[in-house]
Amino acid sequence: MRIFNFIVFVIFLAACQSKNSGSKVELPQDSLLSKINLPPGFTIRVFAEVENARSLAASPTGIIYVGNRNEDKVYAVQDTDGDFVADKKWVLASGLNMPNGVAFRDGDLYVAEVNRILKFENIEARLDNPGQPLVVYDKFPTDTHHGWKYIAFGPDGKLYVPVGAPCNICESAPVYAAIHRMNADGTGLELFASGVRNTVGFTWHPQSNELWFTDNGRDMLGDDVPPCELNTAPQAGLHFGYPYCHGGTIPDPEISTKKSCDEFVKPALNLGAHVAPLGLKFYTGNQFPANYQNQIILAEHGSWNRSKKSGYKLTLVKLNGSMVVGSETFASGWLNDATQEVWGRPVDVLQLADGSLLVSDDHAGKIYRISYTQ
Repeated sequence: MRIFNFIVFVIFLAACQSKNSGSKVELPQDSLLSKINLPPGFTIRVFAEVENARSLAASPTGIIYVGNRNEDKVYAVQDTDGDFVADKKWVLASGLNMPNGVAFRDGDLYVAEVNRILKFENIEARLDNPGQPLVVYDKFPTDTHHGWKYIAFGPDGKLYVPVGAPCNICESAPVYAAIHRMNADGTGLELFASGVRNTVGFTWHPQSNELWFTDNGRDMLGDDVPPCELNTAPQAGLHFGYPYCHGGTIPDPEISTKKSCDEFVKPALNLGAHVAPLGLKFYTGNQFPANYQNQIILAEHGSWNRSKKSGYKLTLVKLNGSMVVGSETFASGWLNDATQEVWGRPVDVLQLADGSLLVSDDHAGKIYRISYTQ
């Protein structure tokens, strides 16, 4: 009986330790990665396994923070031994409402729920026991349709927070279909951009500091209409067309009679219809070849209702200054075009200090690292 009780105790202890936020992790490399097509010289490996991995943020110490959409948790992962595979993992919070967005600033972790912005203060000193977060702001709409949020701090020190349209296509109050910004303490909320149906990724040009963001086009107009968009907002107060105009030139058949497409800012680049562009970053590292410098790498999450699937890849957007001059596929293979089988969906991209690139995948529950060796 004593032996039995001891075994039960050991099992219980192991179970508790498995939930310990700082537990060590061993990761086998995924054989499916052989399906990924990359330019010559590039390789891809599994960096971490995180259920429903979505938005990514990094601290100066190299800890990676990971948001969720379908789960209720926020994670942190860390590579402690320098082999570019995360070997520690923390569950920082649970029971949250679509905590998709994460941002790190001045030692604090900001997390976006559907209607709230939370802050975990001095997070890296409290990874094993973060405690309850502070509520920075709690007056965003509670709609879950396009309610998940991507957040990031801009060069102006303000936190940028989008609110998606509460529908596929509709006119709505000004708080919706917009990008807002606020001070880090939640004060000074202001409308930055309007006519943005559902952006789940944005970043700033490393030279001009202009905001660049993706936008997901409306559904139910067919396989090839309208395009999704890559937009740039060099200043506040611009309107990007939704719900009246799509892709810069396509009036909406239900609402278009009220407005002309000429009234709105046109996209910097029209992407494929329904490809669901999400996270994007300007590459500023020294590891990739020189022609990648200050170019955009963008994640296409992939279509959900197109008769033939599209997206499911990383796209390289080529720029000359702030002008888009072309685009091409950077990484593909998460979708088998012949069988239409999908095994992964890219969500967000994040550049590491060494110049390699992390890519989250909420379908496979992984974070990949893409590196270049000459």
